[in-house]
Amino acid sequence: MEAVRLEQVVVEDGEVVITGLPYKRGQWVEVIVLPQPQKTVLRSRLTVRQLRQSGLIGLWKDRDDIEDSTVYARRLREQAQKRGDIHYDLAG
Repeated sequence: MEAVRLEQVVVEDGEVVITGLPYKRGQWVEVIVLPQPQKTVLRSRLTVRQLRQSGLIGLWKDRDDIEDSTVYARRLREQAQKRGDIHYDLAG
């Protein structure tokens, strides 16, 4: 028996979506869900000089598909926070 190991983040309470399995319709499989300790990804902050040199400032200024970059950026941040798998090191 060949096992397939996947790690997923629960996005909605009580729901995990698994796609891309190598099994056919009608084939029986056993699913075991084990909670894992929360992974922490630490990312250091940029200095002002590094931020200015990074090209991030003004990144969306010429895009015509984004009407309000502030609203767009806020939406992206909210989506990232809902993933629950990224934590920032704000102390360092």
